[in-house]
Amino acid sequence: MTKMKNRLVMSVLMVLLCTTTILSQDPGKAKFIDRANMNLLVKPGDNFVEYAGGVWLKNNAIPAKETTWGSFSILRDFNVKALKKILADAAADTKAAPGSTKKRVADFYEAAMDSITIERLGADPIRADLKRVSELTDKQQVLNELIYQRSQGIGSSLFGFFVGQDRKHPDRMAVQLSQGGASLPDRDYYLKSDARTKKIQAAFNTYIVTLFTLTGVAEEQAKKNAETIFAMEKKLAKAQMSRTEMRDPVKTYNKFSIPDFTKTTPSIDWKYFLTKLNISGQDSILVNVPKFFPVADSLFKNAPVEDWKVCLQWSLLRSAAPYLSKAFVDAEFAYNQALSGQKVQTPRWQKASSLTDGNIGELLGQLYVEQYFKPEAKARMKQLIANLIKAYEIRIKQLDWMSDVTKQKALAKLKTFNPKIAYPDKWKNYDGLEITNKTFLQNVRNSNHWGFNDMISQLGKPVDRMRWGMTPPTVNAYYNPVMNEIVFPAGILQYPFFHPDADDAFNYGGIGAVIGHEISHGFDDSGSQYDKDGSLRNWWTVEDRKRFDEKAKLLQQQFDAYTVLDSLHVNGKLTLGENIGDLGGLNAAYEAFKMTAQGKTDKKIDGFTPDQRFFLAWAQVWRSKTLPDRSAQLILVDPHSPGEYRAIGAPSNMDAWYKAFNIQPGDKLYKKPEDRIKIW
Repeated sequence: MTKMKNRLVMSVLMVLLCTTTILSQDPGKAKFIDRANMNLLVKPGDNFVEYAGGVWLKNNAIPAKETTWGSFSILRDFNVKALKKILADAAADTKAAPGSTKKRVADFYEAAMDSITIERLGADPIRADLKRVSELTDKQQVLNELIYQRSQGIGSSLFGFFVGQDRKHPDRMAVQLSQGGASLPDRDYYLKSDARTKKIQAAFNTYIVTLFTLTGVAEEQAKKNAETIFAMEKKLAKAQMSRTEMRDPVKTYNKFSIPDFTKTTPSIDWKYFLTKLNISGQDSILVNVPKFFPVADSLFKNAPVEDWKVCLQWSLLRSAAPYLSKAFVDAEFAYNQALSGQKVQTPRWQKASSLTDGNIGELLGQLYVEQYFKPEAKARMKQLIANLIKAYEIRIKQLDWMSDVTKQKALAKLKTFNPKIAYPDKWKNYDGLEITNKTFLQNVRNSNHWGFNDMISQLGKPVDRMRWGMTPPTVNAYYNPVMNEIVFPAGILQYPFFHPDADDAFNYGGIGAVIGHEISHGFDDSGSQYDKDGSLRNWWTVEDRKRFDEKAKLLQQQFDAYTVLDSLHVNGKLTLGENIGDLGGLNAAYEAFKMTAQGKTDKKIDGFTPDQRFFLAWAQVWRSKTLPDRSAQLILVDPHSPGEYRAIGAPSNMDAWYKAFNIQPGDKLYKKPEDRIKIW
């Protein structure tokens, strides 16, 4: 699914009021599809986005603290305000016992909100770290500092490191290395020289200079530091694979024995590296981009120690800046503003609420689901998921391009999907994590350090299939291929995606399509390379895979043709997995909807047929506006297509959409029946 943020403006407050009202109003009066938001003067076949939400788009500006505003961001805004109230109430509870869930989340939030203490401390919380780095004298000490920063959660340089499931042996956890070392969001920001990129590079340079000068470094030296950092990171960026290439799970699976991999990086002894991280008993390592590491090793070997000290100090500064005094936060915002176009900073309470969720989300999540998640929603979700699985089974059996032998393996995979709904069955308790209401940055660092140790502790143990990759308040969902699981946090199980009192057309076009989307990820261009057990293993015949790739190529070309900004187009290859998810998910949701009583009738609600309400619910989910700078950034870094094209991309390939709205030849969105793409 998609990842987003939050904002605020007068006209949008009305939408928020409508959102919060509809959650509690009499279901007999609720307008889950509101004609007042639509532009009924436009033909749906010419501009379905405008037809389904044109009045809403006209009347709702992007709030100044946001870069995107739409269904996701409205619900996120609602949820973060819910978290704010939970946290404020917890902080006000003087009877909360030390060490209790309520006390721990309150302490984290209070420290984040204590701007007086944060301002008084200025750069003091990181001075000892900066001094330690300034005293390094040789490469061995540099390597030790790299390892120390990573393990303590206070910075990371040169490459990525994590522990995760071995994709070819998903019952085992493995040490894994990834390309990295870049501060900018994508390698293209280092390698391109167009006006937009140069503007961002200049803002990045200013950001580096500002952070160094705030710690007392002379401006001239800070400017030299910025040049050093950009030059070193650019070398690493050149060695990186593109985001599109990184979507290939086979290409990015490379297993080495530790001695063999050390031969490719003679300056870095990986046995020593792992030992310093308290990792033992590992004989192999997984590497996503092997060609990157000789370049990183050469840079480590040949760059002067003084340059490495600068880079290590930058790593510390960059990771700490959001949690330091206003001058540091302002500098970070100015840089992010160049990337996204956001007009004003996110309020402290909102950042503090989100940070509490991000750091100790399964503590805060317990309080959230107590107040904001209804048990009947979980029961309804179970039914929806069961119906979507059944619909997907029917559709797989009916495929005319797939052989029976591959169909049987696809069906076997479908039957082993593990759904997780709302919140974990077993909560993470964060034993040993120290939190106080006085030390904001230290709380964040303690959380990072705890998280690192928790990750390392999984080595040598059975894979914990109870773990969640998102917190309960998150407005999102995901599919995990090595677990073969679909996960729906409580945060997304609300209007406008879902409401227990809504008609089936609304729920199947909203959360039903989200469920179908996540199921479809198990069968997209990447997820389809994993078998029913979550192993990266081919289960296709050569002919079936070829036919699938041909169909996927057509979908890629469809999205390549969509223009986002100026000459920028959607990257159909980068977004292919999500677009397959939408296409398969919406088709499966429609199939499941047609099994319901409402789906078998033509009875109108507020003037719309059930089928029309189904597709309008889908369009309502993707109704959004985005700032131009943010749109340009997302084209580079986001594997999801813009909302306006998600709203029409899948429906324009579905015969049912044409029938529902009487789309005819000559309409701008019309595609001939033989040109409509059908995959799953």
